[in-house]
Amino acid sequence: MRCTEVRMSSYPDGDVGPAHFGLADVELPAPRPGEVLVRNTWTSVDPGLRLRMRRHAPAGYFAAFPLDAPLDGVLTVGEVLESRADGFAAGDTVWHPFGWRTHAVVDASATYMNGAGSLRVLDTASTPASWYLGPLGAIGLTAWAGLHVVGALGGGERVWVSAAGGAVGSLVAQVAVLLGHRVVASAGSAEKVAWLRDEVGVEAAFDYREEPPAQALARLAPEGLDVYFDNVGGDHLEAALDAMRPHGRIALCGSVSDYESEPRGPRNLFLATAKHLTLAGFRGSLHLDLLDDMQRRLGGWLRDGVVAHRQSVYEGLSQAPVALQDMLAGRTTGKTLVRL
Repeated sequence: MRCTEVRMSSYPDGDVGPAHFGLADVELPAPRPGEVLVRNTWTSVDPGLRLRMRRHAPAGYFAAFPLDAPLDGVLTVGEVLESRADGFAAGDTVWHPFGWRTHAVVDASATYMNGAGSLRVLDTASTPASWYLGPLGAIGLTAWAGLHVVGALGGGERVWVSAAGGAVGSLVAQVAVLLGHRVVASAGSAEKVAWLRDEVGVEAAFDYREEPPAQALARLAPEGLDVYFDNVGGDHLEAALDAMRPHGRIALCGSVSDYESEPRGPRNLFLATAKHLTLAGFRGSLHLDLLDDMQRRLGGWLRDGVVAHRQSVYEGLSQAPVALQDMLAGRTTGKTLVRL
């Protein structure tokens, strides 16, 4: 079986782009006992991949991608072509962590990505397969876990969601509205802001490219914030620390403003002490105990049309680096995917 893979050819010093990747055509071995052969149909594009495209990934995170080798830890959905593992049959739709390639041989018993990427059969009878790379997969789990770790699943508070036009942020904003929170959302274009305000139903929204976050929060939430869901870091986190009420909580999900530049941490971190704030860092893959509840509740909302799932879809494996470049530049909306 021949397989085409996207491989990193060099580490970017600044913005990542297609020049840092190449395609390789390789021969895959036949599956051994306990393994399955999968033809990938959808592969994920996530901001966190950029952290692994440095020479040294952040301590405690997944390791940096080696050069001239297939990428691992990239969630993908595909169809089983051949199975030599109990519980999996040809024709099954599955997810696994070997994306950015056309085919993969997967060990059915292995634990991948703390369990979040382990081989799993998916129910696609009433659910599009691509949803499992978005709201019903790691993205949905990240959104749900972030609200969970700061005790924000009860509703009734003032919540700011940054990067609310992206894959995680758009889910957090919608779930927070459904739970009864008063939501301020920020995004990087007028179109995203209009969608959040007019369709999602957030109480207020602003374009951070047009108005600095600190200024916008002073205007839109003068009474302060109870919860901040941080996807951005940098000046957004600094503005949140200024705006938080005493005993407020911050879910530290990502820091995309730093992924392609030197870190710009908040200058006012002592406010976390002065205001008795809780800053909770988390990774969705460490909260697999929440997966079933998340899929049940969010899946129902999706199928009922209460939650919208927005996708930016790129066609063909060769477009994966372009999709990543566009996503990091803020040119995509919702979940970014490549259809193979």
